[in-house]
Amino acid sequence: MSVFSISNQKIDPTRRRARQLKPDGSPDDNDRVEIGPTALAFSEWEAAGLTAPNLESMRQFRLERLVAEIRKRDYAGLLCFDPLNIRYATDTTNMQLWTAHNAARACFISADGYVVLWDFHNCEHLSAHLPIVREVRHGASFFYFESGDRVEEHAALFAAELDDLLRVHGGKNRRLAVDKIETAGFAALQSLGVEVFSGQEVTEIARMVKGTDEILAMRCAIHSCELAVGEMHAAMKPGVSENDVWAELHAGNIRRGGEWIETRLLASGPRCNPWFQECGPRIIQHGELLGFDTDLIGTYGICVDISRTWMVGDFEPTEEQKEHYKVAYEHIHANMELMKPGMGFEEITQKAHRLPEKFRNQRYSCLAHGVGLCDEYPAIRYPEDYEASGYAGALEPGMVMTVEAYIGADGGKVGVKLEDQLLITETGYENLTSYPFEERLLG
Repeated sequence: MSVFSISNQKIDPTRRRARQLKPDGSPDDNDRVEIGPTALAFSEWEAAGLTAPNLESMRQFRLERLVAEIRKRDYAGLLCFDPLNIRYATDTTNMQLWTAHNAARACFISADGYVVLWDFHNCEHLSAHLPIVREVRHGASFFYFESGDRVEEHAALFAAELDDLLRVHGGKNRRLAVDKIETAGFAALQSLGVEVFSGQEVTEIARMVKGTDEILAMRCAIHSCELAVGEMHAAMKPGVSENDVWAELHAGNIRRGGEWIETRLLASGPRCNPWFQECGPRIIQHGELLGFDTDLIGTYGICVDISRTWMVGDFEPTEEQKEHYKVAYEHIHANMELMKPGMGFEEITQKAHRLPEKFRNQRYSCLAHGVGLCDEYPAIRYPEDYEASGYAGALEPGMVMTVEAYIGADGGKVGVKLEDQLLITETGYENLTSYPFEERLLG
């Protein structure tokens, strides 16, 4: 098992040669290695009066957030295998969906801010532009597909490297936070006397509050997503399939430099009830509803999590359709008014808009949740779920929350999904979502 290390303490020389920079501070180089927004996205943001983030500042803010949480808990460092935590810590990407189920990458952040990245083999060039990554190594792949009956051997080699890093950067501190790890790796760390603690708490709390540049990145990502949603709407007509409509969201996202979509939650007609039926070959019919949840990872890896429900064709909605839609609309707007700093999660649950009884059984899994690089901490529960799943905490300025609702009666054929994405400010909230609601269903 080879270990390859390089120093990224100096900016990649190709960066110095690049005289032109894009609005986010990245080089305007047609042959650049790192992924990012396209010219289309930058032009649309400029036309909308949006400011791109400064990537260097955003990366530094994120590292400082992680280090602060590591130190607060007296850990020597944090070890991450979750590709989204690696993205947060390093702003590197590498086959994000593949590495989500094949743990081929890892990173270590010490309490003094030293960052080591274990990348897939022959991939050190993917982070060469990032001085925040101090070393690139290989050898974090000790899952069965990669290691077979040598899993324990390879895990032990990896754990030995971690042990060396802890001794160099932590001294006698053997307390290590880990977000997730193969069982063989966990056992190997314990055998070396490393105390393993929950890294998910560290990363979720660090990611909870967004910095200035993260919020700029989110505004840009939301704008790009909403333009792609508009392209979906233009494609939605009787006679096309659900997949045809959903494909427009994928195409619009990729065209602007977005990355992937976490689900395929789009359904039409009777498939809207119950929810969580993902899009398929069903042909959309005149006069029915079509609902969707973007769950989209857009530009800069930012999640855009908004939901809308539309009428198909030029058709007068039924009273049942309008009733469902109005309840969903009232629900999310009433709950938005609770989104302000200092509000406790349980307090929001207690004061939240109560769904009519016939819609409670099919309520959504939460009435609000955090969002950043994906759905994030916290999840704020409905009253029916608080005793089993609720937890303490309070909103803070800089958090980004989605407020959502699914409205559908048991045994019904109508379902409505609505969701907006909000920034918690010093005095309340700002709705970052601007995509319009369906006026025909509110009439």
